[in-house]
Amino acid sequence: MAHDIRLYAIGDIHGELLLLDRLLSLIADDAAHHPGRRIVLVFLGDYIDRGPNSQGVLDRLITGPLPGTDVRFLAGNHEAAMLDFIADPIANARWLDFGGAEAMASYGVRASVGIRDRGRLKDLRDQFTDRLPDTHRCFLDGLEDYAVYGDYAFVHAGVKPGRALDRQRRDDLLWLREPFLSSPTRHEKVIVHGHTIVETPEIRPNRIAVDTGAYATGVLSAIVLDGASRTFLSTGTPRAG
Repeated sequence: MAHDIRLYAIGDIHGELLLLDRLLSLIADDAAHHPGRRIVLVFLGDYIDRGPNSQGVLDRLITGPLPGTDVRFLAGNHEAAMLDFIADPIANARWLDFGGAEAMASYGVRASVGIRDRGRLKDLRDQFTDRLPDTHRCFLDGLEDYAVYGDYAFVHAGVKPGRALDRQRRDDLLWLREPFLSSPTRHEKVIVHGHTIVETPEIRPNRIAVDTGAYATGVLSAIVLDGASRTFLSTGTPRAG
């Protein structure tokens, strides 16, 4: 990491606007103790679905998470699934089953899991696109597949071991779990990722996992990278089961 950068990589938000605001407040307080640093935020994708306020999360990110910072927004598999549903709701109806119904509800569109009727799916897509602001669609269309800073590469899900970063398949960057998670292979960069929930942020020699399951646990986390330092910020202790 460049000596003048303090970087915060934020895990999967999944419609949890209150947790996002809480974490951004923690980041702002932390950054204030490091004057002179260039503050960089990297969001690792999955802003939408599952949680109660996908629309509010996108509004918050689009208007600027923190003033005076550099921000990178990566694509997650849930954003890709939403866009696939918009393009072809019949072929991609499964999005409703793993968070799409909750995302639609945040925009005022009533849907439920398990819908497979072709006419109903097309109607839902049309209702949804009517309510999806142009700014949200532009944001979703402009998400990046990965970002690189110093010795770290940031992706949503993972990378195929043994394949150069610039030759990775987009589907792997957004969806992959195995063989990435269990591989001891040293990649060309240390991979910082979300997508797979861990109880607490996890550091391994070749990767760092920061998705602490915000929508299920109430804990949204970020890793803080500054030179050789690696620390974490989280919104609190897990919700009671």
